Amino acid sequence: MKPLLYTYFRSSCAWRVRIALALKGIEYDQVAVNLIKNGGDQYQEQYMLKNPMGQVPLLVIDGTSISQSLAIIQYLDETRDGPRLLPSEPKQRAIVMMISEIIASGIQPLQNLDTVMRIDKERREAWAQHYINKGFKAVEKMLQATAGRYCVGDEVTMADLCLVPQAYNANRYKVDLTPFPVICRVVRNLEELDAFKASHWACQPDTPAELRQT
Repeated sequence: MKPLLYTYFRSSCAWRVRIALALKGIEYDQVAVNLIKNGGDQYQEQYMLKNPMGQVPLLVIDGTSISQSLAIIQYLDETRDGPRLLPSEPKQRAIVMMISEIIASGIQPLQNLDTVMRIDKERREAWAQHYINKGFKAVEKMLQATAGRYCVGDEVTMADLCLVPQAYNANRYKVDLTPFPVICRVVRNLEELDAFKASHWACQPDTPAELRQT
């Protein structure tokens, strides 16, 4: 059976996994989990039984269900052929994980839908901008020392899979990216790759027609 990905077109966490699957050349089926319709499909009992955190992504693969995007990407990297997304050399691997964790743990949860909806409407944009700027300052400083064509040298890694969706969120929240030239350069390079194009939120099966791009 093909792997089955529970996803939402605009979820940055699901987006990371879609990129990984594309880079690995893995064919998979999708189930759309609408995070905003009727209070969110992710909180319906049927889905909560699959993923008690009520989040996407969830990947059903090899007879098991894996949640949390970084855990999914690591599993794919350890069990599937294709480009390595986590370097085998310990120091390089640690750098990739640090960048990934800054984004996945230090930025994204503080500006995702579940968080900002608990902030007063007039404060939401400023809230998101604050935490994206804080995280991007750290990432930019790291990339000044590690970046080649991509985040860490000239090979795509997990860090790049985290960076591109977060850069989109930064633009969505109107963050001024001028102070982050290395981030911007790396993102432009990544957006040229077929796997990143195919995984973009605007061309997913559950992307609304009015937002769809080809």
